[in-house]
Amino acid sequence: MIRIAIFGFGAVGQGVAEILMNRERIERWIGEYRVVAVADSKGSICDENGISLKEALEAKKKGSLPPGMSVMDIIDSIDFDVAIEATPTNIETGEPGLSYIKACLNKGCHVVTSNKGPLVVAYKELAELAERKGVRLMFEATVGGAMPLIKLAKRDIAGNEILSIKGILNGTCNYILSRMEQERLSYHQILSEAQELKIAEANASYDVEGIDSAAKLVILANAVMGMDVSFNDVEVVGITSITPEAFEIAMEKGYTIRLIAEASRDGLRVSPRLLPLHHPLAVRGTLNAVLIQTDLAREIFVIGRGAGKIETASAIISDLIDIYSHDSSN
Repeated sequence: MIRIAIFGFGAVGQGVAEILMNRERIERWIGEYRVVAVADSKGSICDENGISLKEALEAKKKGSLPPGMSVMDIIDSIDFDVAIEATPTNIETGEPGLSYIKACLNKGCHVVTSNKGPLVVAYKELAELAERKGVRLMFEATVGGAMPLIKLAKRDIAGNEILSIKGILNGTCNYILSRMEQERLSYHQILSEAQELKIAEANASYDVEGIDSAAKLVILANAVMGMDVSFNDVEVVGITSITPEAFEIAMEKGYTIRLIAEASRDGLRVSPRLLPLHHPLAVRGTLNAVLIQTDLAREIFVIGRGAGKIETASAIISDLIDIYSHDSSN
């Protein structure tokens, strides 16, 4: 019986809970399981015999989880085998997720996270800690949402040297730029519409200034390219100064504009770039797309939805299954 704890019960945590409620689907892959704790910053529900995810979701819909043990108290006192860590991202300190992940790994528990912050701040430290403790640290959901990148690079094309990674890693920026391409509206007008549609956050600076893409690029560079880089190593330019006139000029010459994140041995960069209109990376809407250049398999192209509650939760479930699948090396 696998015992699962969920830390962070926002959109992604709730998406994971909704998928885990489909017990027949999940047990086909990992066998029997129970969720023994769900916690967010304001409350928690815990029961070592298993909690009702339906009741947890209903409590959250009414406002918040009931007052209860803190995440650190749960880690100290409740037995579980794997933690699903989905707390908010802080790329400056990695907290509170960084402390939660360290505590879980030190306890001997696997960790599956969608939180970019801890990996941007301390990927090498966390990877080494997981190895020392003989447990898995999985993080497919931190980069590209439902688009498979981490496991593809580390397992499916194992043996290849990854020479470069280049692509679109932020769906909000891609939505804004592809709408500007199609309708020639201003950046601010489309951003406002995107916020009304909940595609962009009320404070969208993290996305439109390229910070989110840069954080994902750091994770990819360290985790699948064997680099040792930090956020400060990324040259970052956002999309806030792109104008409809820039698209007019680009389109006349057969080009469009996209926010491209690129990592190679020459450096890491996030910036608006000209792309031929029929380039594979000239995708539209909230899609993410990545070109991986390798020495043996050469170019590999991956495309998928880079955000969304269920889409991101699907990457977490994929990591969970990878840990417990009978075919896993573990």
